[in-house]
Amino acid sequence: MTERNVGTDDASQKAERRLNEARRIVVKIGSSLLLGPDGRVNADWLNALAADISELHGSGKNIVLVSSGAIALGRRALKLKTTRLKLEESQAAAAAGQISLAHAYETALGPYRIKVAQILLTLTDTEERRRYLNARSTLETLLKFRAIPIINENDTVATTEIRFGDNDRLAARVAQMISADCLVLLSDVDGLYTNDPTLDKSASHIPVVKQISAEIEAMAGPAPERTAAQVGSGGMITKLLAARICMAAGCAMVIADGKPAHAVKAVREGARATWFLPEKSPRSARKQWIAASLEPKGEIVIDQGAASALYGGKSLLPAGVIGVNGDFGRGDTVVIRMQDGREVGRGLIAYASSDARNIAGRNTKEIENLTGFSGRMAMIHADDLALTRETDH
Repeated sequence: MTERNVGTDDASQKAERRLNEARRIVVKIGSSLLLGPDGRVNADWLNALAADISELHGSGKNIVLVSSGAIALGRRALKLKTTRLKLEESQAAAAAGQISLAHAYETALGPYRIKVAQILLTLTDTEERRRYLNARSTLETLLKFRAIPIINENDTVATTEIRFGDNDRLAARVAQMISADCLVLLSDVDGLYTNDPTLDKSASHIPVVKQISAEIEAMAGPAPERTAAQVGSGGMITKLLAARICMAAGCAMVIADGKPAHAVKAVREGARATWFLPEKSPRSARKQWIAASLEPKGEIVIDQGAASALYGGKSLLPAGVIGVNGDFGRGDTVVIRMQDGREVGRGLIAYASSDARNIAGRNTKEIENLTGFSGRMAMIHADDLALTRETDH
């Protein structure tokens, strides 16, 4: 096994600190953990999870939960007995079950005075620019108000062609969307092994993965078959796909055994698990992506005062903008230049070009009167900005 692809037990101990030090955490809960054999919510297990989540939340961390279970709960509510559901039956079950799912989390977290919010996403919501920005903005606002979003795939409207098909990758996309520091995948296994441990007793547990190579991918084995009667649709392959998304976004990911009560607390205390560690932080990975991976759609020309503010780590406010060139939409990448043409950086613009022209050079208090809506104070937020030049000297 290539040493650079995996880590040692010492590296695993350092990885465990990632969860305790993380500012923003996504936890994914699978159907097989949340639901008992009778198809009902396993209240004891969920209450233990809620206690773990409340500890994280109480320490000031932002928490997002990605939870399966709606279709399984809906099957029971609608008394659907068939082994394999038709598409419209699955969609109906999701609609009926989502209410029960959200209520279960509300009940479990209520004693800790934690507010929950339900968000249903499709693959398109994470890939189409405007919908992605709207979803991210909603999540950021909920986290600002200290609510815990409960996210699931919107199976009611999703078809085979536009589905994630598993919540492992959905959770990874959510982690990427909100620049999370860590994704916890609670599973029915305690991590990645060199081979299927149920078939090969000599299979070795992998504590840390630093790079997902072909060798690592081969350890996942074949994708599991799924029928409508089963709860859960993932497997180790989908978890590695999720890990690849997270690592590219600078987010650490851990696969941990979720079956015991207080599974998240166990991970914080060093329970055996597999950690996937990125080389960069979410912030630096995002800035690198902005600087190098996107095609600019326009230009923003700024004055010296604005440039000095950007080099000092500040956001770009409309008052420092003296020119807007090009035709672009909200969320597009633009180049930021000085009057002499020097490139200062690149960023994701918070306003479409027409609105940017209207507010250029104006005070932020005037934005609503000029655009007709209450937009962001910054034209480009510091988190959405990558400087090309380190200083203005």
